[in-house]
Amino acid sequence: MQLPKYSMGIGDRFAHQGRAQLAAFVKSRDLGVEVAPVWNKSNREHLIVHSEPPSVRAEADEAVKALKWTESYFVDADHIGLKTVDRFLDCSDFFTLDVADFIGKPAGELAIRAFVSEHRRFAGTLTIPGIERPLDVTEARIEAIARKFLFAVQEAGRIYRHIEAAKGRENFITEVSMDETDQPQTPVDLLFILAAIAREQVPVQTIAPKFTGRFNKGVDYVGDLKQFEQGFSDDLAVIGFATKTFGLPADLKLSVHSGSDKFSIYPLIRQAVRKHNAGLHLKTAGTTWLEELIGLACAGGDGLEIARDVYSEALERFDELCGPYASVIDIDRARLPTPREVSSWTEEQYAAALRHDQSCKECNPHFRQLLHVGYKVAAQMGERYTKALRKHENVIAINVTENMFDRHLKRIFIDG
Repeated sequence: MQLPKYSMGIGDRFAHQGRAQLAAFVKSRDLGVEVAPVWNKSNREHLIVHSEPPSVRAEADEAVKALKWTESYFVDADHIGLKTVDRFLDCSDFFTLDVADFIGKPAGELAIRAFVSEHRRFAGTLTIPGIERPLDVTEARIEAIARKFLFAVQEAGRIYRHIEAAKGRENFITEVSMDETDQPQTPVDLLFILAAIAREQVPVQTIAPKFTGRFNKGVDYVGDLKQFEQGFSDDLAVIGFATKTFGLPADLKLSVHSGSDKFSIYPLIRQAVRKHNAGLHLKTAGTTWLEELIGLACAGGDGLEIARDVYSEALERFDELCGPYASVIDIDRARLPTPREVSSWTEEQYAAALRHDQSCKECNPHFRQLLHVGYKVAAQMGERYTKALRKHENVIAINVTENMFDRHLKRIFIDG
């Protein structure tokens, strides 16, 4: 199974926006740019909203049938490990092997020594096409990388072989994810991580490293743009070199996790991908859930009431909701409106505060981040929330499609 050159992961917490999401990809295709949609949902999200993995497959298949989509599409078992993968085996054909928790754990001494011995030929001044300055590689550095990352890659191999035994090698896409960790990986790190993946014989099609800067949920990139631009371009060059050197799949591409709403780096990503003639997988997460809230608010009446209630309870449960996401949100509680203020907002005021329109002075990234992680509140509303999604489907769909196409697909894959 092969992933097209461009693909985008699309999360949908409550599985009601499949058609609205896919409509954005239809618009992109009609402009001559094919991007494969990849419906993704993690085990954690399933547990929070009390859904089951087959619901994601059902949503994707229904949308594809309704919109007569004939191009590729996939269903991603997002951020799984050996303990959680089994419930996704029957319904997924894309598996994100999350091994970030295993970074820094020690591999066996013999395995480390063997890895260093096999790759010491790269020690010295290493020239990689597409990178201006040669990389400084020493045997000590190769050993340090092996000690930090080899066990995590071995875990990816264990997860991969478990899936392969159940589904067959040709029936799924493999992504390896190392993004949810404290320190970014350098291009030299990435080179030897890929060497280790090849050694494990994992036919990885996308790799998700941790980049420089902060990729907070639902808001723009925070960091040095020049540093990101250089690192991202160098990573693409490393991938091109690694596929030829280590025999990895020729279509291996970078994956950008928590890529939704990173507007300031989209032009840099687009330029680098075109410069290297590379592929790209970008994962959005939670964006569609926020567009549901915007649509409910815009609908007024009971929709606006639900949107207000979600915020009020999310603020009351701030520590509970924000705790699991502490490393990927930055919320100043002093910048959050009180429930009383929000209760007086009009439809337009609520939507303006939540919609990620950086030209709008009412846009509140702190309000947005809290609601981004507050989907558990809506899940616990049960039928009250899902009935409102069905009742106000048309208004919500407009927002979902516009967000996916105008703010994401168009800016990354089409503009310029």
